[in-house]
Amino acid sequence: MCGIVGYIGNKQAYPILIKGLHRLEYRGYDSAGIALLDDDTNLHVYKTQGKVANLEAFCKDKNISGTIGIAHTRWATHGEPNDVNAHPHYSQSENLALIHNGIIENYITLKQMLIDKGYTFVSQTDTEVLVQFVEYVKNENNLSLYEAVHQALTQVVGAYAIAVIEKGNPNVLIAARKGSPLIIGIGEDDFFLGSDASPIVEYTKDVIYLEEESIVQITRGQKDIVIKNLDNVDLKQNIQKIQIDLSEIEKGGFPHFMLKEIFEQPKSLLMCMNGRVERQNVVLSGIRENIEKFRNTNRIIITACGTSWHAGIIGKYLFESFCKIPVQIEVASEFRYRHPVVRKSDILIAISQSGETADTIAAMELAKKQGTFIYGICNVVGSSVARLTDSGTYTHAGPEIGVASTKAFTTQVAVLTMMALTIGKELGTIDDATYHRISKELSQIPQKIESILSHAERIEKVSKVFTYARNFMYLGRGYNYAVALEGALKLKEISYIHAEGYPAAEMKHGPIALVDEDMPIVVIAPKFGIYDKIVSNVQELKARNGRIIAIVSEGDDRIAKIADYSIEIPDVEECLTPLLTVIPLQLLSYYIATAKGRDVDQPRNLAKSVTVE
Repeated sequence: MCGIVGYIGNKQAYPILIKGLHRLEYRGYDSAGIALLDDDTNLHVYKTQGKVANLEAFCKDKNISGTIGIAHTRWATHGEPNDVNAHPHYSQSENLALIHNGIIENYITLKQMLIDKGYTFVSQTDTEVLVQFVEYVKNENNLSLYEAVHQALTQVVGAYAIAVIEKGNPNVLIAARKGSPLIIGIGEDDFFLGSDASPIVEYTKDVIYLEEESIVQITRGQKDIVIKNLDNVDLKQNIQKIQIDLSEIEKGGFPHFMLKEIFEQPKSLLMCMNGRVERQNVVLSGIRENIEKFRNTNRIIITACGTSWHAGIIGKYLFESFCKIPVQIEVASEFRYRHPVVRKSDILIAISQSGETADTIAAMELAKKQGTFIYGICNVVGSSVARLTDSGTYTHAGPEIGVASTKAFTTQVAVLTMMALTIGKELGTIDDATYHRISKELSQIPQKIESILSHAERIEKVSKVFTYARNFMYLGRGYNYAVALEGALKLKEISYIHAEGYPAAEMKHGPIALVDEDMPIVVIAPKFGIYDKIVSNVQELKARNGRIIAIVSEGDDRIAKIADYSIEIPDVEECLTPLLTVIPLQLLSYYIATAKGRDVDQPRNLAKSVTVE
C-alpha cells in the first residue's frame, strides 16, 4: 500500500527521491519521509504527516546532501497517520534507517522480546519493531548489515518490501521483498529502488523485478549486485526493459490523473486489442495454447477484489453465454478464508490491475496447492500475479495513477470478452456469425467511447445538479448489473457520497423504501431484451418522486421522457454495453467529486494497490 523509493550512485539523492515520492504518492499519502546519508556519512531522517509537498517544505532548511538515500510515502496500517509513525524509522541507536511496505504479523512477539532486552519504542508501527530487531541481531552477532537483515528476516512472519541504510556506511543499500513488490533500476553508475517503475523510468529502462523472499545488497561502484533468497542461495539477475514512457505517468494537461485516464480509454482499449482483434477474429494466444484445459474443465472460478471483481461478474455472464461453462465469481478476501472446494479440474481466473493485490494472490496460492490451472489478467508486467499464473493476458492499459480505477475496468472487460469469444470459438459453443459480429463490434468500441466522451460537458452540467445528494442508487440488469455496482463504487470512492448498486428487479425487494424526492437514481437501461421491464421500474421510481438519471441507447425516447436526465450511448451488442455504459458513470462521479472539492486522485483512506490485508 505504501510507496518505496531508493537511490545510490554519484548524483545527489534528495531530488531523485522527492520526485520518486511524488510519482508514488498514489500508493499512499497520509505521511511521507526520507533518510539520507550526508557527505560526512551522518544519517538524517526527515518525515511529516500529510502529502509529499509537506515533506518538501519541512526539508527546505535541512541538510539534504548525500548520494545515498531511501524514501517512503505511507498508507497507514499499524498506527495512525502522524509524524512519529511516518517512515523511515530509526533503530534505537539511530545507526539504521528502514522503510517498509507490508505487515509484520509477529511484531508483538518481537517487540516484547526487544523490550525485555532494554529497547524502547517511540511509534505504534510494526516497522519500528523490524528496524530495532535488525539492529539487535546485528549487534548480538557482530554481523554486517546484509547478514543482519538476512538473519532477521528468517525470523519474521508477514509481508514486506524494505530498504535499509546505515550510518557511516555510504556504499551499501540493502533491500528485500516478500509478498510486496520491489524493483531495482540499473543505471550507468547508479541504482534505483521503487515499489513500481514510476520513480525509475526517467533514469533507466533496465530493471530487475525482485523475486519472492529475495534479499539484495547494492554496493556503490560495483556493477554486479548480490541477490539471494532466505536460504542464502544466489538468485539469477534477470534484467528486463520497462515498457512505459515518462509521458504515461504525467497528467498531460489534465487537472487530474483520473480524468486523463477516463479520456485515455479509447487508446488503452486499442492497445489492449492490438494484435488480438483482427478482421472480425480474436487471436488470444494464452487461451489457444491452453484450450484443452478449458475444454476439459467443469467449472471456472473468477476471483478478484473491488473494481476487478465487478469486471469478473461481467466475465461470468460472458463465459456462461458463449462458452457454456459454469462460472463461480468470488471476492478474493472471502474465498481464501471460507474453506472453498477447489479441484484440480477447475480453472481459476485471477484479475488484478496491479498484479499485487494481497487477497487475490492468496486465493491463487490456495488454488495452486490443489493443482488448479491459474489464468491471470493483470496490467503490470513482472507483477506477482503474472509470475504466479500458468498462463494469462496483460491488459496493456498503461499506468493507472488515479486511485479510482477507470481504464483498468474497461480493459479487463475487453480481455474477458476476448477470452470468452476465443474459448467459445474453439469449443464450438458460439456460432460463427455471432462470433464474427461481436468481434467486429468489439474492434469499434474505442471510437464509440470517443463519441460518449465528446459529450462530457453535458454530463458535467448534469452532475452539478446532484452535489447536494447524500445517497445514490444505481440500477442495472444482466451485463449492466455489474456496471451499477461499479458506478456506485466510483461515486463512493471519490465523492464520499453513500451509493449502492442493485439488480433493477431487486428494487422492489427493499431498496424502493429509500426512494423520495431527495434520492438520485441512476438507471442503466440500454434497449435490449428486458428493456420493457426496466421501463416499468423507472415508472415506479418516478411515481415515488425519485430523481432519475438514465443511461439509454441512442435515440431512445421512452425512458428519456420519464427520466429527469438521460445520457445516450451508441448502439452496440448487448454483451458489449458495459464498455460504454460505464463511461458516463465514471464522468458523473468525477464531476460530482470535483464540484464538491474532493481530491479525486487521492481520496481519503484509500490507496491504489491493496498489498496488505
